[in-house]
Amino acid sequence: MKSVLRNAFAALVVAAVALPAWAGDPIRKITILSRPQAGQQAEFQSVQLIAQEWRKLGLDVEVRAIPWEQMSDEVWYKRDSWDSTAWQMVGRPERSDPDELIFNLFHSSTAKDGYNFAGYLNKDYDATAEAQRGEIDPAKRKALVFKAQEILSKDQPYMMLVHPKSTFAFDKTVWKPESVVNQSGIGIRNTWTFLGIEPAGAKKDLIINSSDNIKAINPLYISGSVDSWITELVWDRLLRVGPDGLPKAWAAESFTWKDGTTVDVKLKSGMKWHDGKPVTPEDVKFSFEAAVGGEAPMYKPFATNIDSITTNGDVITFKLKKPAASFVTSSLAKVNLIPKHIWEPILKDLATKPETAESYQEQMPIGSGPFKFASWAKNESVTLAANKDHFAAPKVDRWILRIVPNAEAALGMLRSGEINFMGEFTGDPQVLIDAAKKDGDLEVVSTVDMGFRYIAFNERRAPFNDPAFRRALSEAVDRQLIVKAAYRGFAVASNSIVSPALEYWHDKSVVDSFKAGQAVAAKTLKDAGYTLEGGKLHYPGDTKETVAAK
Repeated sequence: MKSVLRNAFAALVVAAVALPAWAGDPIRKITILSRPQAGQQAEFQSVQLIAQEWRKLGLDVEVRAIPWEQMSDEVWYKRDSWDSTAWQMVGRPERSDPDELIFNLFHSSTAKDGYNFAGYLNKDYDATAEAQRGEIDPAKRKALVFKAQEILSKDQPYMMLVHPKSTFAFDKTVWKPESVVNQSGIGIRNTWTFLGIEPAGAKKDLIINSSDNIKAINPLYISGSVDSWITELVWDRLLRVGPDGLPKAWAAESFTWKDGTTVDVKLKSGMKWHDGKPVTPEDVKFSFEAAVGGEAPMYKPFATNIDSITTNGDVITFKLKKPAASFVTSSLAKVNLIPKHIWEPILKDLATKPETAESYQEQMPIGSGPFKFASWAKNESVTLAANKDHFAAPKVDRWILRIVPNAEAALGMLRSGEINFMGEFTGDPQVLIDAAKKDGDLEVVSTVDMGFRYIAFNERRAPFNDPAFRRALSEAVDRQLIVKAAYRGFAVASNSIVSPALEYWHDKSVVDSFKAGQAVAAKTLKDAGYTLEGGKLHYPGDTKETVAAK
């Protein structure tokens, strides 16, 4: 009997050693969302590699590949339901000023229904993001932008992966190479190319591909990278960011700062909406007031600093609440101009409903831009027709987008002439380069993107609400592994939302100082109180699992 008691006591001692009293619940299975391999090879491969490294920390990780439309809806509109997701920020011209990335992505005011879908909340960060926005001295603002990057590096709301070297190609027997514009941080797939590209022969339809489907064609909704190709062509803006990264007058004849908080914008004369009605200063005023209102939550951050808008003849005066160095780029070159006679009744009706303008789809989208909407065959194609009456009329007749989810199929279509501009290639860029050398009629251009690929952590859900946990997950993965294995070398490793393509604003030190490896990650978890028991990672202390397993 005594031996039995001794054995039982020994077993209890072993159990106590194996599972310390301070160990919390085991961490549940966590999920990473990704687009499917066929459409986004680099993203899918990145997620597989990341899951592999996270499992070494003692986590049970599931990779769930779902189509873009479903993934977007789940992440954007069901903000409490997911754990982590692969995501991307594309290199839009207005992002050459870092304000949109720094403020819109991470400020607490955009967490409810704006672009801070990860739910990152940090008062010190909010203050820094607000301060850089109002600082007009370039050197002082640069210091604040650097500080913002340092806070994000410490907190890791995103697990930054890479800034891709976006690789594009076009058929140089169809298009004159000298007419193709390589925009800094964006590449050759840009508005300036689409406006200025010149036919080399009889073919005058630019036919471009995308692996992702179109979610919406809506001037009040920032719905996706491919959708933005269309909105930039159908709707004008007062300013556009030029190929050199600097803002220039567009629908505005000119813009003049009267003082630190007042800017006069003179509207270009003779502009018309695609339905033939004139573009007026009242339309401009209405467009920005719509952005301020609650019906367009994604555009609201770009207009909240506007105190008043007045018109006097063809001049629109913007009075700001406080100085904003980025206003001309992040607001005047960001907000789409929309016709008041069309959108005013729509917004009045939506004001009585739970939906916002983001969910509204015009049957025939009307803008004033260099291309007019012609047709949309869902899941297949979008066709735009050149607006020959526009002040910057395109040299092509039509801009046609074809949805081609498979990278190999897209390359085959380029080589056969079914498309003549490779707007997106999600396969190995070396394959595209080799095809160009073999065929002789293709030209390939690679550019470091100002956009980036990353894993977003849902900070509304444990354990992702713990900065130490997020940091450990990020530290577990060597970015060079992602660069080499997933992107075949056509990317640069990242730990900052500001791309090295934006040299002035990029804080190289947050990239150089970031250390990765399983040992580094394990130490971060241990220092934060996490324990590894029987190969399974446990919460610190007496922490209980608060999220029901899926």
